[in-house]
Amino acid sequence: MALDSVQSTLKSVLSEAGFNPARRCYLNYQFALAMLAGIIVVWVMHSWVKPYPASVEYSWMQLLSLIIWQPFIEELLFRGIIQGQIRKRDWGKRSWLCISNANLITSVMFVIVHMINNTPLFALTVLAPSLVFGYFRDRCNSIYPSIIIHSSYNAMVFVGLILHGNVIKITI
Repeated sequence: MALDSVQSTLKSVLSEAGFNPARRCYLNYQFALAMLAGIIVVWVMHSWVKPYPASVEYSWMQLLSLIIWQPFIEELLFRGIIQGQIRKRDWGKRSWLCISNANLITSVMFVIVHMINNTPLFALTVLAPSLVFGYFRDRCNSIYPSIIIHSSYNAMVFVGLILHGNVIKITI
């Protein structure tokens, strides 16, 4: 009986954090547009903000972190826990142009955290993607679409470095 209680509690906690199936989200045209929007985001970042030096060195572990672990951890924290808790409140559910107050507050927090190790201009460039991640968290009641989009955007940053002529060295 105690095992059933633990399993039930764990299932509830994971669901509340956004670990819910989102199969219908991936076949939606909005999801496809969000994935394609990453190309525009990367173009803006690399053309206007120039957040990276002309020569960049990555280890394989840093690349894996950039593309897999950082999106997973950031989406769990920001969209899963923070946005999930704020959207429980009536005022957090209110929205304007399909952007909930919970998404807006979470996205501002996401930008502030990105100011820690980046320039303010670079940190501001993560606002639009953050709103996209939060939109899918609200729409699909899941963080899985947000993780996938976030991972693809981060992968596109790496591709953008190459396309903009940055010298990239990958070490073991």
